Amino acid sequence: MGSPFLLQPSRSLTEEAMAAAGQSQDDLKRIAALCAVELVRSDMVLGLGTGSTAAHALDRIGDLLRGGDLRDIVGIPTSEWAAGIPLTDLAAHPVVALSIDGADEVDPALNLVKGRGGSLLREKMVEGASRRFVVIVDDSKLDGIHGDLQAISDDLLRITDVVEHGMFLGLATSVIVARKDGVVLMDKEAKSNGF
Repeated sequence: MGSPFLLQPSRSLTEEAMAAAGQSQDDLKRIAALCAVELVRSDMVLGLGTGSTAAHALDRIGDLLRGGDLRDIVGIPTSEWAAGIPLTDLAAHPVVALSIDGADEVDPALNLVKGRGGSLLREKMVEGASRRFVVIVDDSKLDGIHGDLQAISDDLLRITDVVEHGMFLGLATSVIVARKDGVVLMDKEAKSNGF
């Protein structure tokens, strides 16, 4: 993984939205979500995340569909909120072009802790089927997750009746982090400086 770098969001993110980044944690979440939505193109199958940060992205995608700026988008939901985006499922679309979701914690290797909302099994199914999984967070979610995560994962999955856990190891391809001083992209491949 390369070093994080400062993104230059497109002009579709208004100056007002960027100025709002210093006002609240929710404003930062919205900025990260809007940056992720810039990756969405017409004719895509999307993985629709769960939680307050993902809701910002879903709302924007729904607005773009209603306004005609996007067309022929279908989404595979990980929760009940879909913002008017036409829905499908993994049986009909086993490969997802792009999933956008939040996380409770992100480490420098792009490992995630998720699941406080209770949708983690469905999230893993959809995000695991994705060609690209973009995580959207504000900078309060950056944290070093300690220990041998793969060993912890294996130990948890050996426990009788445990179906899954909230560690998402190696699934994220990119993390968009909204900070008070701008938006940073953490990318496994670090091939570009922006969208």
